[in-house]
Amino acid sequence: MAHKTLLGSSTSHDSCLDLWREKNDQLVRQAKVAQNLSLSLRRQQLVQDVLEGLRGLLHSLQGLPATVSVLPLELTVICNFITLRASLAQGFTEDLAPDIQRGLERVLETQEQQEARLEHRLRGLWDSVLHVSSLLPELLPALHHLAGLQAALWLSTDRLEDLTLLLQTLNGSESSASEELLLLLKTWRPPVETSDAPLTLQDARSLRDVLLTAFAYRQGLRELITGSLPRALSSLHEAASGLCPRPVLVQVYTALATCLRKMGKPQRALLYLVEAVKGESIWGPPLLEASRLYQQLGNTAAEIESLELLVEALSVTHIPEAPQLLIEVELLLPPPDPASPLHCGTQSQAKYLLASRCLQTRRVEDAAEHYLDLLALLLDGSEPKFSPPPCPPGPCVPEVFLEAAVALIQAGRAQDALTVCEELLSRTSSLLPKRPRLWEDARKGTKESPHCSPWISAIYLLQGQAWVQLGAQKEAVSEFSRCLELLFQVTPKDKEPGPASSCEHGCTSDVVLQQLRAAALISRGLEWVAGGQDNKALQDFLLSVQVCPGNQDASFHLLQTLRRLDRRDEAIAFWQRLEAQTDLPQENATWSLPLYLETYLDWIRPPDREALLEEFRTSLLTCDLK
Repeated sequence: MAHKTLLGSSTSHDSCLDLWREKNDQLVRQAKVAQNLSLSLRRQQLVQDVLEGLRGLLHSLQGLPATVSVLPLELTVICNFITLRASLAQGFTEDLAPDIQRGLERVLETQEQQEARLEHRLRGLWDSVLHVSSLLPELLPALHHLAGLQAALWLSTDRLEDLTLLLQTLNGSESSASEELLLLLKTWRPPVETSDAPLTLQDARSLRDVLLTAFAYRQGLRELITGSLPRALSSLHEAASGLCPRPVLVQVYTALATCLRKMGKPQRALLYLVEAVKGESIWGPPLLEASRLYQQLGNTAAEIESLELLVEALSVTHIPEAPQLLIEVELLLPPPDPASPLHCGTQSQAKYLLASRCLQTRRVEDAAEHYLDLLALLLDGSEPKFSPPPCPPGPCVPEVFLEAAVALIQAGRAQDALTVCEELLSRTSSLLPKRPRLWEDARKGTKESPHCSPWISAIYLLQGQAWVQLGAQKEAVSEFSRCLELLFQVTPKDKEPGPASSCEHGCTSDVVLQQLRAAALISRGLEWVAGGQDNKALQDFLLSVQVCPGNQDASFHLLQTLRRLDRRDEAIAFWQRLEAQTDLPQENATWSLPLYLETYLDWIRPPDREALLEEFRTSLLTCDLK
């Protein structure tokens, strides 16, 4: 009854409207005071007070019948309430949709269009409300503001078709081409609010600029990932020219550099990276992209330096700044995606990239130290669970241990390599069957692949090589034999059906098994050669050629052994086969082997194979002339 009495008088109605508007304006001013405070309990309490004040004001307004005279204020309060909620949550979520829907339903209440409320969802409500708004021009500024928040919600949830249709209606456009969304945002002109309008936390035009930048960046990043490079370049340039806070601008410049690098324009890409790393803060994405660019240019020193800076940047704990109490570009960007070229991962992932690149580029001392640092990070639990780095294919944790052991052996630190192998073996011992069961299951033909993963065999392979470096032949032969014993329990038919994990993709392919077997046989054969037991070596080299026919290293070792044993006819026959293969591509050359195995195979590769073939050819010709 009190409400009816108030609204029955025009003077009383105007007085209430003035009080409500003053309350809204007071809350907006209070929020702007809070905005200027640093992160503190006082700021947090002040913002919560504003949020509760707006909620209470909205409850009062919506407790009365909707009227055209009050709706501009009511819609403005809804916009302020949604803006504050989204900024505090640091993102748009579907739970904001009911607030928007309630505002639209209130507009239709004034026109007594109850059927539209019941029959249409949010998209249909917007069609009905914007049709009605032509009869209610005083509602247009507030409706465009609410439409901007709806656009932000639909952009965040990838409902681009709904967003396109909404903007077409706002612009009065007849086109239905979804690819014109960027143009629709650019041509959208929200009405200017009058000077006596209720205060807002953020006006519609500012919101439109944020939407334009966020959409251009999202679209450019999507086009970059799908390989539409010219379109990506155009979209990213649009984003860079818009309302870009520094953190977003760094990402945009990095994406532009990635795009230009892939387009074969490294110098232009470098200019954007220089801009991205300017300033006091060090950002990870441009440093990762710089390492890729320098790798493409063949500048290894600059590449390694970029990765070192990346590790340093990711080790710094950044103190978060107080979020703005309005809608910013960051709130409308997609969450970090490991598949994105801008994803630089964790400190351990960056450390892995650095260590592996040092290993690949023969910086053996640096590689050994970086791998030890990485293992320390992984073992002390200070980092989140290690996952493959952002440059696929990535290794599983056991492969990181194996690469560390390889790096240590290559750096002449065999004893440290043994320690790393023992640590890995202690963590995987549950996968290793007891010896009696191993032979019993082998006799019965039981599948053993779940228990005899190839990287467990690789532990023994690397331990054998470490003992070789330490001059302990007996221990080396023993480790190589244990490696082979396990490897020959795993056959292609043992593999379990179903999709493989990232670890299995790197560890259980038939090619990897073949190469591991060949490596172990060649390594043991070389130890027999070093001990003067060429007949035993011959058996291992023959078997290595059989298990891995495309491995030319095994063929060369076999050829040399046949020569030493003066088995001339067999050597000639084998040499003729080998010479015919040298002009052919190496079998399985297109397969990607784990880094530890690639490095190991380099160790047992005969030096200057072409010179060896020429020497053998000459010696055969000499014998024939005699």
